[in-house]
Amino acid sequence: MPKKTVEDIEVKGKKVLLRVDFNVPLKINTGAISDDSRIRASLPTVRYLVDHKAKVIICSHLGRPEGKVVENLRMAPIAERLSQLMGLPVSTASDCIGREVESKVGTLKEGDILVLENLRFHPEEEEDDAGFARKLASLADIYVNDAFGTAHRAHASTVGVAKYLPAVAGFLMNKELAVMEKLLHNPERPWVCLIGGAKVSDKIELLQNMLKKVDMLLVGGGMAATFLNTQGYEVGHSLIEGDKLGLAKKLLQEAKEWGVPFLLPIDAVVAEEIRVGAPTRVVPTSSIPAGSHIVDIGPKSIELFHGELRRCRTIMWNGPMGIYEIPQFAQGTKSIAKFLSTLNATTIIGGGSSAEVVEAMGLTDKMTHVSTGGGASLRFLEGVTLPGVKVLLDKK
Repeated sequence: MPKKTVEDIEVKGKKVLLRVDFNVPLKINTGAISDDSRIRASLPTVRYLVDHKAKVIICSHLGRPEGKVVENLRMAPIAERLSQLMGLPVSTASDCIGREVESKVGTLKEGDILVLENLRFHPEEEEDDAGFARKLASLADIYVNDAFGTAHRAHASTVGVAKYLPAVAGFLMNKELAVMEKLLHNPERPWVCLIGGAKVSDKIELLQNMLKKVDMLLVGGGMAATFLNTQGYEVGHSLIEGDKLGLAKKLLQEAKEWGVPFLLPIDAVVAEEIRVGAPTRVVPTSSIPAGSHIVDIGPKSIELFHGELRRCRTIMWNGPMGIYEIPQFAQGTKSIAKFLSTLNATTIIGGGSSAEVVEAMGLTDKMTHVSTGGGASLRFLEGVTLPGVKVLLDKK
């Protein structure tokens, strides 16, 4: 069921609590924002509210302060960057609830923007505490959720506040939902799901759901080791999830029964140590040395994957093809990203590490859609109703 958006509700003169995902990466030494793409992604919603004379109260989490005040995780630098991007003054509060915050909210004029302090300085946020949610909700007349990246979390600011305020989606949330809905129910075919990352356990539900929908599955990254092992291949010291071997074998069998090609790497880059500068070599996946780690897909696998991707009309990619944090183990991942950017196809990047790679390579604009929510997009594509979406008002 489509959800109501900010355009479906009167906001003029109203105090609007806007939940965004401004959990941006910060530079370790300086605390400066290293990537402001999450802030930019919600600008259309913020601008709409300002232009339509709402009193905008922005809330977000930042990092993992674990319920305590952490000085380098305050929202002030985020508010400053938002002010620069908007070309408007943005004020801040020293907390996200309490009398001082209520007082600041009371002084807001139409079109003003106030950024509340880090929600996760309060343990009650992640506990979806009703009292905390009620205090947050008491600041506003309307709740707008534009934080797709946290929609899979049942927290006070994503679920709890919707019990006390009319709740609608922002433009970013609406766009993410529309893209994912089309991917699940009306993709242009043939369509392929390219999955990587370290663990099968992180994406087993996704693979099970996608198997019934896609025309092909391609699997790389560390998780490929578990699938290779079920086929009797030696995978050295690569991570094997023993408790998932049965599921992996079952998935391969189901793919065969459904007639869905399930392609694994045919060669791999291996190293005896996972470290910068470690010697590497390329071997067939049927001949992985016992003392080595799989650290990337090999050149023949890259060529194989490119060939299959080239003939598809819809592609969803989630998860790196190797240990991309180490540059020499990132060639497979970078090659996939660069190749996808050249295709005349619908290319969906499912957030998380894949989105980070695409953004770092400057390829975001070359993709059809780069999701702002890795965990949220995975859960959605698993067929799960996201808690932060469920509580929003339906269109009809």
